[in-house]
Amino acid sequence: MAIINDTTLRDGEQTPYVAFNTKEKLQIAQLLYEAGADELEVGIPAMGKKEQDDLKEILALNLPIQIMSWNRATLSDLDESLKCGLKAVDLSIPVSDILIDVKFNGDKNRLLKQLEKVVIQAKKENLFVCIGGEDSSRANLDFLKEIMSLGKELGANRFRYCDTVGILTPNTTYENIKNLSSANLLDIEMHTHNDFGMATANAIAGYEAGAKSANTTVIGIGERAGNASFEQVLMSLVRLLGVKKEINSNALKSLIKTVSSASNRRVDANLPIIGKNIFCHESGIHVNGMMKSKTAYEPFNPDVVGLKREFPIGKHSGSSTLIYHLQLLGIEPNIQIVQKILPKVREIVTNRKKVLSTKELKELYLCSLDI
Repeated sequence: MAIINDTTLRDGEQTPYVAFNTKEKLQIAQLLYEAGADELEVGIPAMGKKEQDDLKEILALNLPIQIMSWNRATLSDLDESLKCGLKAVDLSIPVSDILIDVKFNGDKNRLLKQLEKVVIQAKKENLFVCIGGEDSSRANLDFLKEIMSLGKELGANRFRYCDTVGILTPNTTYENIKNLSSANLLDIEMHTHNDFGMATANAIAGYEAGAKSANTTVIGIGERAGNASFEQVLMSLVRLLGVKKEINSNALKSLIKTVSSASNRRVDANLPIIGKNIFCHESGIHVNGMMKSKTAYEPFNPDVVGLKREFPIGKHSGSSTLIYHLQLLGIEPNIQIVQKILPKVREIVTNRKKVLSTKELKELYLCSLDI
């Protein structure tokens, strides 16, 4: 079992300069469900009435997946979630010495007593409880096991292992999660940040080590460098780890477009999984291979994520590319002429920093026939 708990509407919205309106939140929630998210973390009720109203509207969508809120592990925050009608909560506590010093003056006993009180109350309300271990990657593993053991005794359902400042490597992630999961205390959820560009890799390493769930955000938005990318984690689970999930390419494409627009974040052309250029083949060797087999230089078919394959006419193009485009134009090309104009194609592209259009290729080829 591998669960995606997407937090675009909580941690994703905590991206600096990003704020979703109610309509956008509802669209994103619906599309996340359609695109394959198993659970959604949708906001922070303690922020006030407007946030609570939005959460209620999301709940009113009646999506057949678990909807969760983020809370500090306090009775007051829990009460705000209950007022919204939420049935699942993340209760966050600092777990590293650094943050325990900042937030509890180093008093671990007080932290544990507070956590116990809040979890007991949450379970009295029959809530699904995830204990969020803030800064887990800088915490002592024995202390994390102590918290997980307490959580298990109290009936908590999950422990969120947070790489709050994004310092993990995949190898360290695997070792830490394997250590914790082998204790058989609570299911583990990964929460990874991208400060060193390894958020998605660390999330996948967590799954491989025994974590049952991971937090994601669409196009990897989030605080600082962002979070593990929803689309990257989704495709990695299906294509690399063999998890049985249906990929709804239309919903995924709409989701990317909606979040990109709502967050005012562009989707770079070479962004993994959904960048528009990642199925563009210019290298002559690659194009020649792709002509023979569509799996030669692609890990999956572009239509799975709503994209198209292209063969741009560029500096690194070979004869195969020119022949391909000329044939699409209804011309059965002379190979000697193709080889003759290839250096000219490369010269033009290099000088103007722009690929040739098929119209320009046709003109260049026909002109060469007259010479």
